[in-house]
Amino acid sequence: MHARKVKGMTSIVLGSLPFPNQSGDRIISKVVTTAIAALFKKTGKLEASVRAEPVAKLLQGSIDGFDLIGNGMLMFNGLRIEGMELYLQAVSIDFSAIFSGKVKLRQPTQASMRVVLTEEDLTSSFNTPFIVDKLQRLQWQGQSLHFQNTQMIINDDKSLTIKSQIGVGDAKDLIDVDITASIDIQERRKIQFVDVIYKGDEKSQTLGKALIDHVNDLLDLDKFALEGTQLRVDRARIRSKKMVFYGTARIDRFPELKRKVSA
Repeated sequence: MHARKVKGMTSIVLGSLPFPNQSGDRIISKVVTTAIAALFKKTGKLEASVRAEPVAKLLQGSIDGFDLIGNGMLMFNGLRIEGMELYLQAVSIDFSAIFSGKVKLRQPTQASMRVVLTEEDLTSSFNTPFIVDKLQRLQWQGQSLHFQNTQMIINDDKSLTIKSQIGVGDAKDLIDVDITASIDIQERRKIQFVDVIYKGDEKSQTLGKALIDHVNDLLDLDKFALEGTQLRVDRARIRSKKMVFYGTARIDRFPELKRKVSA
């Protein structure tokens, strides 16, 4: 009798949500998918799948698992992600928040993570105002720098090449910088260019070294994580012109989009 009452109450409560004739896990999945999509300016395929058995567990906010798979994702700051996968286990949420279309965690949780970036993603991201502004905070010989036509190339030997035309101060002539390096993960959060080869004349190489030092200081995941999250990378693989990061995401609270930032 108790089981029937719980099942009946579950049907009444879930039936009041704006997704009639759907199971509880699908209802929660739709809310989660919509909430995550709102964090991005644009997404391709994006789907969150919530697992809960029996469905009555949802009334207590208990979820067995939560998988997110997305691709073609464009953040509001202009950064692009070819693919992202998150896999969470044993998540506890505030069920009442679902009625207002929000996802609120009752306690922090951790997810395994896989992120894929293509050459196009890397090149596009390095040319966004968001990244260019950070790059131009570097001064060289006491003068400001202006970056143009920055290009990221993933080489067959799994190294990366950075090419850019850089203006120094008010000078009209641009300096061509051509750098090839390998990727290393340090402290699980710092993505570093190592074993760097600098091409060009002495001026190009000197400017290139200053640029790499600056970029290595910028590429700290704690500086890019969404509010309430902490990202850590265990390894990076380069293959088929793509860079794939594997790691974890600690989520203290579900990020909410407070305002749209122009890319």
